[in-house]
Amino acid sequence: MMDTREPAFKMPPVRETARGSLRRVGFELEFSGLTLQAAAEAVAAALGGELEQDSAAEMSLNHEHGRFNIEIDWDFLKRRAAETGAKEGGDGWLDLLSQVAVLVVPVEVVCPPLPLDQLATLQPLVPALRDAGARGTEESLIAAYGVHINAEIPRLDATTLIAYLRAFALLQWWLVDAHKVDIARRASPYIDLYPEAYVRLLCEHTHPSMDDIFTDYLQHNASRNRALDLLPLLAEIDEQRVRRTIDDPRIKPRPAFHYRLPNCQIEKSDWSLASGWNTWCVVEALAAQPELQAALGEEFLSRSQPLLGVNRSKWIEFVEQWLNDHALV
Repeated sequence: MMDTREPAFKMPPVRETARGSLRRVGFELEFSGLTLQAAAEAVAAALGGELEQDSAAEMSLNHEHGRFNIEIDWDFLKRRAAETGAKEGGDGWLDLLSQVAVLVVPVEVVCPPLPLDQLATLQPLVPALRDAGARGTEESLIAAYGVHINAEIPRLDATTLIAYLRAFALLQWWLVDAHKVDIARRASPYIDLYPEAYVRLLCEHTHPSMDDIFTDYLQHNASRNRALDLLPLLAEIDEQRVRRTIDDPRIKPRPAFHYRLPNCQIEKSDWSLASGWNTWCVVEALAAQPELQAALGEEFLSRSQPLLGVNRSKWIEFVEQWLNDHALV
């Protein structure tokens, strides 16, 4: 039964793609405290469907809405196996999977992209994992567990792309506070924010071409480790150009933003996947209002001082009030 205490998923201003279909959103949820088997069984109990064992570190759930993958951090376990002498595929390896995962290795549930009107399907997932013993961000100073949101872009054109990029860049400092990003995750290299020089560039280049967007992004953000990782989306548009700069097999082309900022607070009874999504929707709202976005960009540029840049704490305070004044939160 759905936990009625959980917030509903907000709907963004732009709900359809250029094809006229509802946009889709996928979630990736990291946590510890459960073995792979226990996590998979909790997912199946919450959502229904048929479980399959794909490998020693991977299971999947075949569901009417698509394939849910439940997996353990494979690279971490390979390193641990080498340290302990456990051979991959052997009994020692399987014991390692079972024992280490509960302590420090994140288990990840990767949800298929769902249409916006089907996101409520996911509501039973978090309570089921929580009741089974899953623990999130605050339980680990090592893994810095988070939630990744893969939001389909409405249109694959320069105007749409720059609107989202600029909206996120102007809000990124505020978003860290709005999400209450855990100190361990802030210190990790995985969710770096865009450099301030790049934010200024986005504000100054009011109507860039797609070529300009590629050039500027790859020059300033040649890494997957960004709070808003644009590489999968850029690879969807021109994969070869991306790989000439960053030849990383983990970059998977898809027409979606890869948003990595939210914590996973699965152990808290008032937290759900909608929590992070609803904060992301502030970016959606600003991206849909070009005049407001331009005004906020001009404000950012006006506050930039030589050598010092923009005062972060004062900008966050200003943005909080500005968003309220314009009914964006």
